[in-house]
Amino acid sequence: MIKNSIYLFSLILALATSGCASKNSAAVVKKVHPNIIYILADDLGYGDLGCYGQKKFDTPHLDQLAMDGIRFTRHYSGSTVCAPSRSVLMTGLHTGHTPIRGNQEVKPEGQWPMPASAETLAERLKEVGYVTGAFGKWGLGYPGSEGDPVNQGFDQFFGYNCQRYAHRYYPEYLWENKEKVYLEGNNWCTTGSYAPDLIQQRTIDFIRAHRDTSFFAFLPIVIPHAELIVPDDDIYRQYLGKFPETPYAGRPGADYGPHMVISMYCSQDNPHATFAAMIHRIDRYVGEIVEVVEELGLSGNTIIMFTSDNGPHMEGGADPVFFNSNGGLRGFKRDLYEGGVRVPFIVAWPGTIQQGGVSDHQSAFWDVLPTLADLTGFECKETDGISFLPELLGSEQPKHQFLYWEFHEMGGKQAILMDEWKAVRLHVGKDPNGSLELYNLESDPFEENNVANAHPDLAETFVRMMEEAREPSAKFNFGMKTDLDK
Repeated sequence: MIKNSIYLFSLILALATSGCASKNSAAVVKKVHPNIIYILADDLGYGDLGCYGQKKFDTPHLDQLAMDGIRFTRHYSGSTVCAPSRSVLMTGLHTGHTPIRGNQEVKPEGQWPMPASAETLAERLKEVGYVTGAFGKWGLGYPGSEGDPVNQGFDQFFGYNCQRYAHRYYPEYLWENKEKVYLEGNNWCTTGSYAPDLIQQRTIDFIRAHRDTSFFAFLPIVIPHAELIVPDDDIYRQYLGKFPETPYAGRPGADYGPHMVISMYCSQDNPHATFAAMIHRIDRYVGEIVEVVEELGLSGNTIIMFTSDNGPHMEGGADPVFFNSNGGLRGFKRDLYEGGVRVPFIVAWPGTIQQGGVSDHQSAFWDVLPTLADLTGFECKETDGISFLPELLGSEQPKHQFLYWEFHEMGGKQAILMDEWKAVRLHVGKDPNGSLELYNLESDPFEENNVANAHPDLAETFVRMMEEAREPSAKFNFGMKTDLDK
């Protein structure tokens, strides 16, 4: 406890000169190097955890993590789909500035690469002595490219390089740094080794191997993204027969076999039970991670963050309406309404963060980098974010002027959140000057009443803000189509 008190004193002192790792704050904070575990679920909705209102299944380990730390109710993902959301997280730049703004495919395997000039969170943490590891789904550069995780600051990577391949939970192989690791019993026709379980074991191994140094473990878990499939084990069996079921039939080529198409999703007889089991599996993974941290005596020097990359999906037989996965908010994955971008966010650091906290501070993925800069003292050269470290420590928290998103698929979309006002514009690729939707989230949290006509001056202000919030991208243009639009 004395050690944690020293940490807390140093952090509060640093906040007296807060900013994005200013020279003064860096001088104070540079000795505060807790282990950092950042867990990123895939397509987990705002309402998919018990502590956020889920009623149809339990998430006891994540609920306990929230009780041990702070739960954010107004935290937002970097984007409404995978790759740009991760790019925002890694760079601290929102989608008007981050280099990867869409799910642009590169065949045969991978996505458009993050450039070598990008300065990622992993690279910054390495500068102040962290060992860095990523375990799960990458999606920011095909194997061997400048965007490959081992070329973007990670000492160790194990998992899926390609988002399209991560549609399958029984892949033929995973990547370990620059080498393929072939999985026992898997050949795209058979289902022997469940990849998420193997990735979880590598995560535990990484934590154990680096118990005596400061480590950053980035854990972009692939579940509960479709496809809907889990091992036939105790987790799955407890949900069989619990829910009404309508079998999901995949398209030709969807099922494992000689004619399988990797990008599709397999058929599933029990989609509701399978989805609940997938969330339960995430919860068990989190429990195992917390257990090993406690076993190694690292709890007081380890900060754990848990969130999701965007709102819940509707592909592959998923049924977010049945599970109320968006927590009653409007929209799902690929929407810029609240249900597409508001995500659960839990932060725990025993002995430093007060237990059982609930925060309505408006924060987003691009705030993580400046927060960790304030925490560890690395230089934060450019960011759209604001450190939320004061909120974690119970100090006065600066607020955003606004939060901005742009989405380069489905005709192009933009959105801005400013205090309780939310502006959304659709079909930007077709009509850059198209009409604006305006919602007051305080009186209309479900975005049901477009009041743009009643507030023309405010609507005009938001239009101007959308124009000024972004820089043009040579690669990502509104209205683009991708292979992941399926």
